[in-house]
Amino acid sequence: MTTQAPFRTTVLPGGLRVVTEEVPGVRSAAFGIWVGVGSRDEGPEEHGASHFLEHLLFKGTAKRDALEISSVMDAVGGEMNAFTAKEYTCYYARTLDADLPLAVDVVSDLVTSALVAESDVESERGVICEEISMHDDDPGDVVHDAFAEALFGGHALGRRIIGSVESVESLTADAIAGYYRSRYQPERMVVSVAGNVRHDNVVDLVRSAFSSFPQHPGAVETGSVAPEQLSGVVVDDRPTEQAHLVLGTHALPRDSDLRWALSVLNTGLGGGMSSRLFQEIREKRGLVYSVYSYASAHADAGVFGIYAGCAPSRVPEVLRIARAELASAADKGLTPDEVERAKGAMRGSLVLGLEDTGAQMSRIGKALLVHGEVLTVDDLIARIDAVTPDDVRAVADLVLNRPLSLGIIGPFPDQDFAEAIA
Repeated sequence: MTTQAPFRTTVLPGGLRVVTEEVPGVRSAAFGIWVGVGSRDEGPEEHGASHFLEHLLFKGTAKRDALEISSVMDAVGGEMNAFTAKEYTCYYARTLDADLPLAVDVVSDLVTSALVAESDVESERGVICEEISMHDDDPGDVVHDAFAEALFGGHALGRRIIGSVESVESLTADAIAGYYRSRYQPERMVVSVAGNVRHDNVVDLVRSAFSSFPQHPGAVETGSVAPEQLSGVVVDDRPTEQAHLVLGTHALPRDSDLRWALSVLNTGLGGGMSSRLFQEIREKRGLVYSVYSYASAHADAGVFGIYAGCAPSRVPEVLRIARAELASAADKGLTPDEVERAKGAMRGSLVLGLEDTGAQMSRIGKALLVHGEVLTVDDLIARIDAVTPDDVRAVADLVLNRPLSLGIIGPFPDQDFAEAIA
């Protein structure tokens, strides 16, 4: 099985997919293992398990302890890390091309053969609680959690990825080990590699590294039921100098045919310094320092939001203008000039964002995992170029006329902001 050049894809026995992009003229290689498991796969009693497990996989395997895992990559100047999202987890390394076999061996070892020892669980529990505290000290991050809660309520998509202190304190080593064994399976994984590599060599390395990956019977299905499309307000009362808010609504699932038009709409509304929101709220009125819009997508749900940070006294005016711009776009879409400018910004951002092997590895790995295919950059640009003002108007009418939700953080002990989404 092979995708269109410059990508090649091989499916190994057991369902593990390997995708590579050969990049001539570089001396580096980026290697990633993408696991189709994230925080939305957790039950309420498992909240934070995916992120906790990400930490634990670096604590030791049958072959290496934690110091060896880190030192072996440091010794060759390599970079290694991981991150957890709502629907996947990624473990990755970037090295000199000559050191790719080492990166494959180390990262594959920790993903396939982690010990998840009780002593490591206890020591890492404190680290994660400190990470939660650090996250909680940044209201610009926490407001997105509040917005997700307003949109999705108690559904797993409405809970934050990192977990809570209470949930992390309650997770046991046995529970996390069981979560690992039942969900980390080859058929749920994609290995992606970009750089000065040869596909056949990569496949041989990966096949060898995964040869002893245990197959656990009774693996559970990932994912959860689709969320309800809720509308609400979540207020986090804090004595902050600046208020932080996210106003938005439910958008499109990740494989919607309208996602390209939504991306153009998002870019035109709040994707840069020439966007409507930036011009109206910051440049013309000086109400904020930061304002932008964003669209994100999951398997069966999507999000469209507007973020702004401003003085607490300015929140009503910022919300009024943001709602007016949403209503205008819902009614009329974007002008032809705005559509062309947004498409140009998207083309440039796409190409410039792929100037290193790590970004290329991430693009092809995530694409194969969540979409089941890898499009070339030319294909992606063609999809962007095909969007018309009528397409943007149609997706704006579909998405922006939906009920609104609001997440807000600031010194608001007696305000519920219900009128802001009425």
